[in-house]
Amino acid sequence: MANVQDTFISHLIELRDRLIRSIVAVLIIFLCLVSWARDIYTLLATPMLAALPHGGQMIATDVGGAFLVPMKVTLMLAFLLALPYVLYQAWAFVAPGLYAHEKKLTLPLIVASVFLFFVGMCFAYFVVFPTVFAFVNKFAPVGVAVMTDIEKYLSFVMTTFLAFGMTFEMPVVVIVLVKVGIVSIAKLREIRPYVVVGSFVVGAIFTPPDVLSQFLLAVPLWLLYELGIILASLISKPTPETDYQPLDDDAMERELDKAEADSHKS
Repeated sequence: MANVQDTFISHLIELRDRLIRSIVAVLIIFLCLVSWARDIYTLLATPMLAALPHGGQMIATDVGGAFLVPMKVTLMLAFLLALPYVLYQAWAFVAPGLYAHEKKLTLPLIVASVFLFFVGMCFAYFVVFPTVFAFVNKFAPVGVAVMTDIEKYLSFVMTTFLAFGMTFEMPVVVIVLVKVGIVSIAKLREIRPYVVVGSFVVGAIFTPPDVLSQFLLAVPLWLLYELGIILASLISKPTPETDYQPLDDDAMERELDKAEADSHKS
Protein backbone atom coordinates (compact mmCIF):
# COMPACT_ATOMS: atom_id res chain seq x y z
CA MET A 1 0.00 0.00 0.00
CA ALA A 2 2.85 2.35 0.84
CA ASN A 3 4.52 1.60 -2.49
CA VAL A 4 1.34 2.47 -4.37
CA GLN A 5 1.01 5.72 -2.43
CA ASP A 6 4.65 6.62 -3.06
CA THR A 7 4.22 5.91 -6.77
CA PHE A 8 1.10 8.08 -6.92
CA ILE A 9 2.85 10.95 -5.16
CA SER A 10 5.87 10.65 -7.46
CA HIS A 11 3.54 10.87 -10.48
CA LEU A 12 1.91 13.98 -9.04
CA ILE A 13 5.32 15.56 -8.48
CA GLU A 14 6.36 14.75 -12.05
CA LEU A 15 3.09 16.20 -13.39
CA ARG A 16 3.62 19.37 -11.36
CA ASP A 17 7.17 19.75 -12.64
CA ARG A 18 6.15 19.31 -16.26
CA LEU A 19 3.27 21.78 -15.88
CA ILE A 20 5.66 24.33 -14.38
CA ARG A 21 8.11 23.82 -17.24
CA SER A 22 5.33 24.34 -19.77
CA ILE A 23 4.08 27.51 -18.07
CA VAL A 24 7.62 28.89 -17.78
CA ALA A 25 8.22 28.24 -21.48
CA VAL A 26 5.05 30.14 -22.41
CA LEU A 27 5.95 33.04 -20.11
CA ILE A 28 9.49 33.29 -21.49
CA ILE A 29 8.21 33.48 -25.05
CA PHE A 30 5.55 35.98 -23.97
CA LEU A 31 8.16 38.25 -22.35
CA CYS A 32 10.25 38.08 -25.51
CA LEU A 33 7.26 39.10 -27.65
CA VAL A 34 5.59 41.67 -25.39
CA SER A 35 7.52 44.58 -26.91
CA TRP A 36 5.84 43.83 -30.26
CA ALA A 37 2.33 43.36 -28.81
CA ARG A 38 0.86 46.24 -30.82
CA ASP A 39 2.37 44.95 -34.07
CA ILE A 40 1.14 41.41 -33.34
CA TYR A 41 -2.40 42.66 -32.83
CA THR A 42 -2.17 44.74 -36.02
CA LEU A 43 -1.14 41.60 -37.88
CA LEU A 44 -4.13 39.74 -36.45
CA ALA A 45 -6.46 42.61 -37.38
CA THR A 46 -5.09 43.01 -40.92
CA PRO A 47 -7.94 41.06 -42.62
CA MET A 48 -10.55 43.30 -40.96
CA LEU A 49 -8.61 46.53 -41.53
CA ALA A 50 -8.18 45.67 -45.20
CA ALA A 51 -11.92 45.05 -45.60
CA LEU A 52 -13.10 48.23 -43.85
CA PRO A 53 -14.39 51.02 -46.11
CA HIS A 54 -12.36 54.17 -46.53
CA GLY A 55 -12.19 55.98 -43.20
CA GLY A 56 -13.29 52.91 -41.22
CA GLN A 57 -11.36 51.95 -38.13
CA MET A 58 -11.42 49.71 -35.08
CA ILE A 59 -12.26 51.07 -31.63
CA ALA A 60 -11.74 50.16 -27.97
CA THR A 61 -14.82 50.74 -25.85
CA ASP A 62 -13.39 49.34 -22.59
CA VAL A 63 -11.07 51.45 -20.44
CA GLY A 64 -8.24 48.90 -20.57
CA GLY A 65 -9.12 47.36 -23.91
CA ALA A 66 -6.39 49.11 -25.87
CA PHE A 67 -3.82 47.56 -23.52
CA LEU A 68 -5.34 44.21 -22.57
CA VAL A 69 -6.37 43.01 -26.03
CA PRO A 70 -2.84 43.17 -27.55
CA MET A 71 -1.54 41.44 -24.43
CA LYS A 72 -4.08 38.64 -24.85
CA VAL A 73 -3.16 38.22 -28.50
CA THR A 74 0.55 38.09 -27.62
CA LEU A 75 -0.09 35.51 -24.91
CA MET A 76 -2.07 33.41 -27.39
CA LEU A 77 0.81 33.57 -29.87
CA ALA A 78 3.30 32.65 -27.13
CA PHE A 79 1.25 29.57 -26.26
CA LEU A 80 1.08 28.51 -29.92
CA LEU A 81 4.84 28.91 -30.31
CA ALA A 82 5.46 26.94 -27.11
CA LEU A 83 2.93 24.26 -28.04
CA PRO A 84 5.50 21.74 -29.38
CA TYR A 85 7.39 21.92 -26.08
CA VAL A 86 4.16 21.70 -24.06
CA LEU A 87 3.08 18.63 -26.02
CA TYR A 88 6.51 17.10 -25.53
CA GLN A 89 6.10 17.49 -21.76
CA ALA A 90 2.66 15.86 -21.94
CA TRP A 91 4.02 13.03 -24.08
CA ALA A 92 6.98 12.45 -21.75
CA PHE A 93 4.54 12.13 -18.84
CA VAL A 94 2.14 9.61 -20.41
CA ALA A 95 4.51 7.65 -22.69
CA PRO A 96 5.98 5.37 -19.94
CA GLY A 97 2.50 4.01 -19.25
CA LEU A 98 1.73 3.12 -22.86
CA TYR A 99 2.36 -0.14 -24.69
CA ALA A 100 4.56 -0.17 -27.78
CA HIS A 101 1.63 -0.40 -30.20
CA GLU A 102 -0.12 2.45 -28.38
CA LYS A 103 2.97 4.63 -28.68
CA LYS A 104 3.20 3.76 -32.35
CA LEU A 105 -0.36 5.02 -32.91
CA THR A 106 -0.53 7.89 -30.41
CA LEU A 107 2.55 9.91 -31.37
CA PRO A 108 1.71 10.25 -35.09
CA LEU A 109 -1.87 11.18 -34.19
CA ILE A 110 -0.66 13.92 -31.82
CA VAL A 111 1.67 15.36 -34.47
CA ALA A 112 -1.04 15.16 -37.13
CA SER A 113 -3.60 16.78 -34.81
CA VAL A 114 -1.34 19.76 -34.07
CA PHE A 115 -0.45 20.18 -37.73
CA LEU A 116 -4.09 20.04 -38.85
CA PHE A 117 -5.15 22.48 -36.14
CA PHE A 118 -2.59 25.01 -37.39
CA VAL A 119 -3.72 24.39 -40.97
CA GLY A 120 -7.30 25.14 -39.90
CA MET A 121 -6.22 28.40 -38.27
CA CYS A 122 -4.27 29.41 -41.38
CA PHE A 123 -7.28 28.60 -43.55
CA ALA A 124 -9.44 30.82 -41.36
CA TYR A 125 -6.93 33.70 -41.42
CA PHE A 126 -5.98 33.67 -45.10
CA VAL A 127 -9.24 32.50 -46.70
CA VAL A 128 -12.22 32.90 -44.40
CA PHE A 129 -11.46 36.27 -42.78
CA PRO A 130 -10.78 38.28 -45.98
CA THR A 131 -13.76 36.73 -47.74
CA VAL A 132 -16.26 37.11 -44.90
CA PHE A 133 -15.16 40.61 -43.82
CA ALA A 134 -15.29 41.93 -47.37
CA PHE A 135 -18.72 40.35 -47.88
CA VAL A 136 -20.17 41.70 -44.62
CA ASN A 137 -18.73 45.21 -44.83
CA LYS A 138 -19.88 45.56 -48.42
CA PHE A 139 -23.49 45.56 -47.24
CA ALA A 140 -23.06 48.36 -44.69
CA PRO A 141 -25.84 50.96 -45.30
CA VAL A 142 -24.92 54.38 -46.58
CA GLY A 143 -24.11 56.76 -43.74
CA VAL A 144 -23.18 53.98 -41.31
CA ALA A 145 -19.58 54.11 -40.06
CA VAL A 146 -18.19 50.60 -39.70
CA MET A 147 -16.12 50.53 -36.50
CA THR A 148 -15.49 47.14 -34.87
CA ASP A 149 -14.62 46.90 -31.19
CA ILE A 150 -11.24 45.22 -30.73
CA GLU A 151 -12.47 43.08 -27.80
CA LYS A 152 -15.37 41.72 -29.85
CA TYR A 153 -13.08 41.22 -32.82
CA LEU A 154 -10.70 39.17 -30.68
CA SER A 155 -13.59 37.08 -29.38
CA PHE A 156 -14.76 36.45 -32.94
CA VAL A 157 -11.25 35.53 -34.09
CA MET A 158 -10.69 33.12 -31.20
CA THR A 159 -14.03 31.41 -31.80
CA THR A 160 -13.36 31.10 -35.52
CA PHE A 161 -9.83 29.80 -35.00
CA LEU A 162 -11.17 27.17 -32.59
CA ALA A 163 -14.02 26.19 -34.94
CA PHE A 164 -11.79 25.75 -37.98
CA GLY A 165 -8.99 24.16 -35.98
CA MET A 166 -11.38 21.54 -34.65
CA THR A 167 -12.94 21.12 -38.09
CA PHE A 168 -9.58 20.21 -39.60
CA GLU A 169 -9.21 17.49 -36.96
CA MET A 170 -11.91 15.45 -38.71
CA PRO A 171 -9.51 13.03 -40.50
CA VAL A 172 -7.82 12.19 -37.18
CA VAL A 173 -11.20 11.61 -35.51
CA VAL A 174 -12.31 9.29 -38.30
CA ILE A 175 -9.06 7.30 -38.21
CA VAL A 176 -9.24 6.88 -34.43
CA LEU A 177 -12.86 5.71 -34.58
CA VAL A 178 -11.96 3.11 -37.18
CA LYS A 179 -8.75 1.95 -35.49
CA VAL A 180 -10.38 1.36 -32.10
CA GLY A 181 -13.27 -0.48 -33.73
CA ILE A 182 -16.06 1.90 -32.75
CA VAL A 183 -17.30 2.25 -36.32
CA SER A 184 -16.51 0.56 -39.62
CA ILE A 185 -15.56 2.21 -42.88
CA ALA A 186 -18.72 0.83 -44.48
CA LYS A 187 -20.81 2.51 -41.76
CA LEU A 188 -18.98 5.81 -42.28
CA ARG A 189 -19.84 5.68 -45.96
CA GLU A 190 -23.43 4.78 -45.15
CA ILE A 191 -23.98 7.83 -42.91
CA ARG A 192 -22.39 10.23 -45.43
CA PRO A 193 -25.70 12.08 -46.16
CA TYR A 194 -26.20 12.77 -42.45
CA VAL A 195 -22.64 14.07 -42.16
CA VAL A 196 -23.25 16.51 -45.02
CA VAL A 197 -26.36 17.86 -43.32
CA GLY A 198 -24.58 17.96 -39.96
CA SER A 199 -21.69 19.90 -41.50
CA PHE A 200 -24.01 22.72 -42.50
CA VAL A 201 -25.66 22.65 -39.07
CA VAL A 202 -22.24 23.00 -37.43
CA GLY A 203 -21.42 25.81 -39.85
CA ALA A 204 -24.61 27.61 -38.89
CA ILE A 205 -23.80 27.32 -35.16
CA PHE A 206 -20.13 28.30 -35.09
CA THR A 207 -19.99 31.00 -37.74
CA PRO A 208 -21.60 34.45 -38.14
CA PRO A 209 -25.17 34.48 -39.45
CA ASP A 210 -24.25 34.73 -43.13
CA VAL A 211 -24.40 32.02 -45.76
CA LEU A 212 -20.85 32.53 -46.98
CA SER A 213 -19.07 31.79 -43.71
CA GLN A 214 -21.35 28.81 -43.04
CA PHE A 215 -20.46 27.45 -46.47
CA LEU A 216 -16.74 27.99 -45.85
CA LEU A 217 -16.91 25.86 -42.70
CA ALA A 218 -19.37 23.19 -43.85
CA VAL A 219 -17.67 22.27 -47.14
CA PRO A 220 -14.18 21.71 -45.65
CA LEU A 221 -15.74 19.70 -42.82
CA TRP A 222 -17.43 17.40 -45.31
CA LEU A 223 -14.34 17.09 -47.53
CA LEU A 224 -12.14 16.32 -44.54
CA TYR A 225 -14.60 13.62 -43.50
CA GLU A 226 -14.18 12.05 -46.93
CA LEU A 227 -10.39 12.37 -46.59
CA GLY A 228 -10.59 10.62 -43.22
CA ILE A 229 -12.46 7.70 -44.79
CA ILE A 230 -9.82 7.40 -47.53
CA LEU A 231 -6.92 7.49 -45.08
CA ALA A 232 -8.62 5.04 -42.72
CA SER A 233 -9.15 2.66 -45.65
CA LEU A 234 -5.45 2.86 -46.52
CA ILE A 235 -4.05 2.28 -43.05
CA SER A 236 -6.61 -0.26 -41.80
CA LYS A 237 -5.84 -3.90 -42.36
CA PRO A 238 -8.55 -5.67 -44.33
CA THR A 239 -10.31 -8.52 -42.57
CA PRO A 240 -8.85 -11.80 -43.79
CA GLU A 241 -11.27 -13.85 -45.79
CA THR A 242 -11.99 -17.43 -44.79
CA ASP A 243 -10.38 -20.03 -47.03
CA TYR A 244 -13.13 -22.59 -46.29
CA GLN A 245 -14.49 -24.51 -49.25
CA PRO A 246 -17.19 -27.21 -49.01
CA LEU A 247 -15.93 -30.78 -49.43
CA ASP A 248 -17.19 -32.93 -52.26
CA ASP A 249 -18.38 -36.53 -51.71
CA ASP A 250 -15.00 -38.17 -52.36
CA ALA A 251 -13.17 -35.79 -50.04
CA MET A 252 -15.80 -36.32 -47.37
CA GLU A 253 -15.41 -40.09 -47.64
CA ARG A 254 -11.62 -39.84 -47.33
CA GLU A 255 -11.97 -37.70 -44.22
CA LEU A 256 -14.37 -40.25 -42.65
CA ASP A 257 -12.01 -43.15 -43.44
CA LYS A 258 -9.09 -41.24 -41.92
CA ALA A 259 -11.05 -40.47 -38.79
CA GLU A 260 -12.12 -44.13 -38.44
CA ALA A 261 -8.53 -45.33 -38.91
CA ASP A 262 -7.34 -42.94 -36.24
CA SER A 263 -9.99 -44.20 -33.82
CA HIS A 264 -8.87 -47.85 -34.35
CA LYS A 265 -5.26 -46.92 -33.69
CA SER A 266 -6.21 -45.23 -30.46
